[in-house]
Amino acid sequence: MDSLSVERSTLDVGCSAPLALLVISPETEDPREHPVLTELFTAGLTSYHLRKPTWTRAQLAEWLHALPSVFHPRIVLHTHHDLATEFTLGGLHHRDPSRSTCHVLRDNAPPPSSIQDEAKNPVCHVIRDKHSVETAPLCSRAIHDLPTLRASLDTYDRLLVSPLFPSFSKTGYAPDSRLPHAELKSALALPRRAEVIALGGIDASRLPACRELGFDGAAVLGAIWQSPVPVNAFHALQDALRLSPIASRLPSHAA
Repeated sequence: MDSLSVERSTLDVGCSAPLALLVISPETEDPREHPVLTELFTAGLTSYHLRKPTWTRAQLAEWLHALPSVFHPRIVLHTHHDLATEFTLGGLHHRDPSRSTCHVLRDNAPPPSSIQDEAKNPVCHVIRDKHSVETAPLCSRAIHDLPTLRASLDTYDRLLVSPLFPSFSKTGYAPDSRLPHAELKSALALPRRAEVIALGGIDASRLPACRELGFDGAAVLGAIWQSPVPVNAFHALQDALRLSPIASRLPSHAA
């Protein structure tokens, strides 16, 4: 099974595990991206979110053609989801029912009107019909508030929760009042299927806080791509993960 594949069962909230480290792509063209990404994969990166919101399908296809196919299963695609089957990508990321392509119509069905409807019929589920459970693409979603988080814990494989801290890459992108940390910690103590990932202003100094809140991992963008030597920044994050104590996701009142 590829390293990006996830267990399709409810996570045990009493277990402790190393924090996962994901990387988000720069939004625009960066001549360093392919060579740096090869270095990151070689250094141990298992999941790369390819987010180019203004790019055309042709631009993304060209980018994917330039990446060695051995790395395609580690790519989670944010737009032009139909490319996932052409390149055998590892996953698809969705924004929300009203704005994303996750509700590509199957059997001429109307667009979903709720989170639950979206979870039943996004593109990744259409693609999964052609795969076994073990090889089906990971299904990811963006989360920006607690109600959406709670409603999505059992309907997606991965949830990217943001913004947690002031962003390095987006000016004015600050922590959201809809994600109070005390309530977020309680929500993350619930049994769930989804891997929940912290996003927004993550660097080595903030990894302990992510772990304390109960996240399963952290996604970084500015900490990598604003570094003069991205692979060194990645190694520093890996070192911080190894040095940071592993916290259980048991509720704080548990014995």
